[in-house]
Amino acid sequence: MLGVCAGALSLTSLPAAVRPVTESPAPPRGRTLKQSVARWTYGSTPLDELCAHAKAIGLVGIDLLHPEEWAVPAKHGIICTMSFCPKSMQIGRGMNRLENHDPFVKDCADLLPRIADAGIANMVVFSGNRDGQDEATGIANCVAGFRRLAPLAEKAGVTLCMEYLNSKVDHADYAFDRMNYGLEVCKQVGSPRVKILYDIYHAQIMEGDVIRTLRDHIEHIGHFHTGGVPGRNDIDDTQELYYPAICRAILDTGFDGFLAHEFLPKKDGLATLKRCADICRVEATAK
Repeated sequence: MLGVCAGALSLTSLPAAVRPVTESPAPPRGRTLKQSVARWTYGSTPLDELCAHAKAIGLVGIDLLHPEEWAVPAKHGIICTMSFCPKSMQIGRGMNRLENHDPFVKDCADLLPRIADAGIANMVVFSGNRDGQDEATGIANCVAGFRRLAPLAEKAGVTLCMEYLNSKVDHADYAFDRMNYGLEVCKQVGSPRVKILYDIYHAQIMEGDVIRTLRDHIEHIGHFHTGGVPGRNDIDDTQELYYPAICRAILDTGFDGFLAHEFLPKKDGLATLKRCADICRVEATAK
């Protein structure tokens, strides 16, 4: 008995964000996060099949679709939760270069009304790589570009979400690899349609401190992505993040946007998606 009690005590003494998932949570009765899944992580699964499965397990949509894919989720009673940006914008070629702004503005002037007409709330945007650029210049250039894009986004009712990516493992030299970069851009632009895509996987690799960060800056976060650390795999007890606590913290802020799964399943892809969606299906803290 002493051994059992000691084991239980050691488990409860672990920080909430790193405690292992030991069992499936009870079905929630209150408000839960609106979950979706990134299309590219299930690229070998036909989109119609992925949509049907997403609907069956309680997801509300599919994330990161191209224009030719936008209409597919609706056939299955779900939505597209985030569109890709124009092809002129890429992870490494983004808002931090003034020379990119003219083509971005031109392409977004065409694309954003179409995104709105398709009923899509968000579009992903990238900072671009540093390529020797200092941070202050990069932020200033992003601000200048977003000030041109913001009126288009506001008119369309679409939120531009600049993604936080890690430069340590996956995206070497990416500029927006610390939360402060994106926060400065959002604060200086001052538009409700310019926010951060807070990718929990990338943020954990670069800075950690996930729960405090999202609580302190939720007004500047428009969208969330999940992923296990290390490895970007299943968000279960094989990795260091404890997603029930993270999702509860998001709910407690009053956030009403989307949490999209962007992990790479190690096996049993669609079954894994259900297990991970269940892990994140928690209720807000009772007050």
